[in-house]
Amino acid sequence: MNKRFQLVVFDWDGTLLDSERRIVECLHAASQEAGLESLPPKTLSNVIGLGLKEAVETLYPAIDTAAYQHFLERYRHHYLFASQTPTPLFEGAREMLEDLHRRGFWLAIATGKARRGLDRVLAEQELAHLFHATRCADETFSKPHPQMLLDIMERVGVEPDQTLMVGDTEYDILMAHNAKTAAVGVGYGVHGRERLLRHPILACLDSLGELATWLNECKVA
Repeated sequence: MNKRFQLVVFDWDGTLLDSERRIVECLHAASQEAGLESLPPKTLSNVIGLGLKEAVETLYPAIDTAAYQHFLERYRHHYLFASQTPTPLFEGAREMLEDLHRRGFWLAIATGKARRGLDRVLAEQELAHLFHATRCADETFSKPHPQMLLDIMERVGVEPDQTLMVGDTEYDILMAHNAKTAAVGVGYGVHGRERLLRHPILACLDSLGELATWLNECKVA
């Protein structure tokens, strides 16, 4: 196949995994236990996609070190152990990833999750074998800094013009722009279609099932 893109990099939360409700619930619980102001769910969901450190600093710019450490500990406790809110893959995600893998695309993940959390959920979902590279926010700069994408491209040996970023937030799109790669948005996630279309994206898809068809139409002339 004469593919335009060789490497497809996915965001995780809100793009492949339906985890918004659980993340918001855990952010709220952690803020209460750390004695911080209770923020609206929309405000909390807006930071999904950032690294946890950057998310907390965005929500609570004046937070002191003790409260920050307490918040991090309680958030991780709730998300990894206490929360019973399910986080399923979005419909069609597994089939889409398996199809792209069979067709010879290099697949990767660039996520605001920490390494511990990503490895845990990839093992639970039995998806780790499909990805050639993964990069997490606790290993480098958070989105929208381009370093996660730059590291992945270097690891796989693929150039920016052969790389596509797929994500549900403007942080994903801006990271792609900063790394000089193309980007596609998914309109069902955290930031929504209208917000994504304010940024330079090639398309905004309504479902993951549309991605394979869209990639078929992106052949090199």
